[in-house]
Amino acid sequence: MSGQGPEWSGMAKLVAQVYAKSDAEPFREPVDWKSLGLFDYPQIIKKPMDLGQVKRKIEQMKYNSIHDAADDVRLIWKNCMQYNADGSDFFILAQNMSKKFEDKFGKLQKDLDSKSAANGGKGNSSEPTLEEKRTFAKLLYKISKEELGRVIVDLDNKCPTALTKNSAEDEVEINVDRISPPAFHTRGKGQFV
Repeated sequence: MSGQGPEWSGMAKLVAQVYAKSDAEPFREPVDWKSLGLFDYPQIIKKPMDLGQVKRKIEQMKYNSIHDAADDVRLIWKNCMQYNADGSDFFILAQNMSKKFEDKFGKLQKDLDSKSAANGGKGNSSEPTLEEKRTFAKLLYKISKEELGRVIVDLDNKCPTALTKNSAEDEVEINVDRISPPAFHTRGKGQFV
């Protein structure tokens, strides 16, 4: 998969920090639903995930990008909030952990973006060409609604300035020129081609 660059050392450090928090204790290992008597857990949670598994997958370089690793961390919080009642201790804990993680992940992305800009925009952070932008925009018309939804969610997480939301008409406009180079290159090229 991907090599161990500065983004991976930053992501590994971030996951280790989350893992080390005392509040993270319930999220470090898979939910032992049998011993806890949570027999409906496998019916409700289709893709279980835990911080220990994310750490191992980062160490074993099983992810294609740090965004894939972040998606697995988000899945941990989502699973917890899906299984536990809104307002319960576990629900609130997962909400708080999610917010802290997103804050730190956002800072990691900004640090990586500024480092790549300082390196003259080398690698995947180079400005996309006009042709790449046109190809990306054309491909948006050829993908399914579900895929388009994933693109919008992905852009909302990585580069919200590229989206103009009109909640009155339940519309979202994607401004291809406002997609940051790192977000463009992790989402755009090759993803739908």
